[in-house]
Amino acid sequence: MKTEAVTLADAPAQPAVADATMGKITLVGIGPGHAEHMTARARAAIAEADVVVGYVTYIKLVADLLEGKEVVRKGMTEELDRAVSALAAARSGKKVALISSGDAGVYGMAGPTYEVLFQAGWTPEEDLEVEIVPGTSALNACAALVGAPLTHDFCAISLSDLLTPWPVIARRLDAVAMADFVVALYNPKSGRRTRQIVEAQRLLLRHRRPDTPVALVKSAYRRRQHIELRTLATMCEADIGMLSTVLIGNSHTYVQHGLMVTPRGYANKYDLDGDGAAREGERPGRSLSSGLAGWLENLVADHAAGASVAHLAARHGLPADYIAATLAEPEACAEEGPAP
Repeated sequence: MKTEAVTLADAPAQPAVADATMGKITLVGIGPGHAEHMTARARAAIAEADVVVGYVTYIKLVADLLEGKEVVRKGMTEELDRAVSALAAARSGKKVALISSGDAGVYGMAGPTYEVLFQAGWTPEEDLEVEIVPGTSALNACAALVGAPLTHDFCAISLSDLLTPWPVIARRLDAVAMADFVVALYNPKSGRRTRQIVEAQRLLLRHRRPDTPVALVKSAYRRRQHIELRTLATMCEADIGMLSTVLIGNSHTYVQHGLMVTPRGYANKYDLDGDGAAREGERPGRSLSSGLAGWLENLVADHAAGASVAHLAARHGLPADYIAATLAEPEACAEEGPAP
């Protein structure tokens, strides 16, 4: 369905006098697409709605819930149009479910909807109520299908440069690669955007081994689901599209028995082959001996022994000004209490 493009200026203005029949906008995250992975609250929000607004593909995913409802179908790049349509319907007194796949707040409709609302003069005190119903995001769904790749620190980066300048995306890729995050790439490739995934691979290879595990999941929990495990060096040889999510491991991620796992670090602290007791020098419920308190103690000792700030910064891969500030106030770190 093709409609005319809209801008934030097209948002319906706030009525001079609050309408007693003001409706409600519920931003619904429907999860990866299969009905079994939609929350009870998401299903209830759609059931309660008079109007359901969404991208045509998402509308199809909830077709069994739409009987007797007004349905507004929009195209791929018509996010603002969806939000404007939802606001107009809500201000006419209707309950509106504005749906997103995954989670509405993760590359979903929550952000653009609030932009339209604020542009139209809406405030939380207005009679028009707004609710967000969280859903399972693509990175969670894809991770569940391939093992446990997100057990340690991770981040998500969209490779779409339709709204974000490429240098911004490239800087983020380089930073997270250097910091050894597990990375989930959204919107990795489309019919027109084919080079972005290649550039992402190039940036990641500056800091990651070529054999770093990569999981490519297309249409998670949908009819044409496809899963492929590769390496960072070969990932671009796979069939990647807009329905794909790419999970790239960190320096400790491994694949065993067809499952991709990122260890959190228990083996550094506990004897996993024995009785699970803490290793020598470690204490359960306390930071690692190489945690902040131990690191600070060694940092101060090394500096007192003659190591320069520049040398310590290079050794630990941290900014020199951070090392200098830390050395200036080493007492700021006290041993913490038990971990939650």
